[in-house]
Amino acid sequence: MISEVTMPSMGADMTEGTIAKWLKAEGDSVSRGDKLAEIETDKTVVEMEAYAEGLLRKIVVPEGTLVQVGTVIAFIGDAGDEITEVAEAVPAAEAPKSEAEPVSATPAPAPVQQAAPTPAPAPVAAAPGGRVKASPIARKLAEEKGIDIAAVPGTGPGGRITKTDVDNFTPSPAFAASGGRAAVVMDGSDTPLSSMRQAIARVTVKSKTESPHYYVTHEVNMGPAMTFRAQLNEALVDDGERVSVNDMVLRAVAIALLKHPKWNSSFDGDKLIGHADINLGVAIALEEGLIVPAVIGIQNMSLIEISRAVRDLGKRARGEGGSLTQSEMTAGTFGTSNLGMFATDTFAAIIVPPNAGIIAVGAVKEKPIVKDGEIVIGKTMNATISADHRVGDGAEAAILMGEFQKALENPARLML
Repeated sequence: MISEVTMPSMGADMTEGTIAKWLKAEGDSVSRGDKLAEIETDKTVVEMEAYAEGLLRKIVVPEGTLVQVGTVIAFIGDAGDEITEVAEAVPAAEAPKSEAEPVSATPAPAPVQQAAPTPAPAPVAAAPGGRVKASPIARKLAEEKGIDIAAVPGTGPGGRITKTDVDNFTPSPAFAASGGRAAVVMDGSDTPLSSMRQAIARVTVKSKTESPHYYVTHEVNMGPAMTFRAQLNEALVDDGERVSVNDMVLRAVAIALLKHPKWNSSFDGDKLIGHADINLGVAIALEEGLIVPAVIGIQNMSLIEISRAVRDLGKRARGEGGSLTQSEMTAGTFGTSNLGMFATDTFAAIIVPPNAGIIAVGAVKEKPIVKDGEIVIGKTMNATISADHRVGDGAEAAILMGEFQKALENPARLML
């Protein structure tokens, strides 16, 4: 029986995708779970899996084509199966949209031209890299006079500023009033949003609109965990392995979710959808924006295995050594976010739909703490859960955070 292969949705906010690369050719044998194609979304490149088996009879959409989610892109079946006729795929950028359809990209409006009250001086020519073009003697003279060379209109070849230009430069009253400093003008032009930033905007608005967030913060005594980590990394040095604070955080979240699996579910009207695996999302900041791929089945991983899995996830998220898989981008069941590397103390993250929550952690910092009735210097970390109130109440979130805290404050539990 012939099976249609359609452009999949790699997330609730995805409306279109590009066939970056076909990993199978027409006539190749395909099994369920085989990597069929690389799909470029607004956020990253994801490996698409096959959900049928047979031969890849026909590729409908060639590489490099952007099409809407749900568009037929290929057919899988037996050699004798008749292929259904389909209309040629219309690129998403040209596909007509009804008023009800979400528009994935809005052209940026043209900059509005505003008349200046007084004529502006001629622009100063700049060399590649933004350096003002001026003769050495002009620069020296401007420095002696306390004049910003960038404020002097140039009359030399290509707008180059000459000695004469500096000699003849008359500062405006505003320039003189500023003490000889050039007026600072911010770039007030509009900035078109990238497709990835638009996707982030859609999913965060959806989350904050539909999921009633509330927040519970715990201060974790990280002294025992940091000592444990140092000892463990010393033992692992010959193996080339290393455990990070974030690896320990992920293991502690997995332990807490095993004890309280309600938070590893998703709200769905009149029921909570449970999940057999803990697929823990890890927020990764890329140059283009934020993605939250998941470590699949993290409840069955040791601390060392989690460390390896997270490093691999980060590399592939940045396009090093492969692509993220479809399940890593769509099957997350709970989330984590860490801004400790930016010296952040406390913050609250936005839940990734359809998850029930996300735990955000800050930096491990030294501070005075009370131990055995005395004030000593300790190491603490603030952790905040953003929880969906439809799934559980504040007391339940606090219990989950207590379990998370206990695992880090008694780090031997991380190895169980």
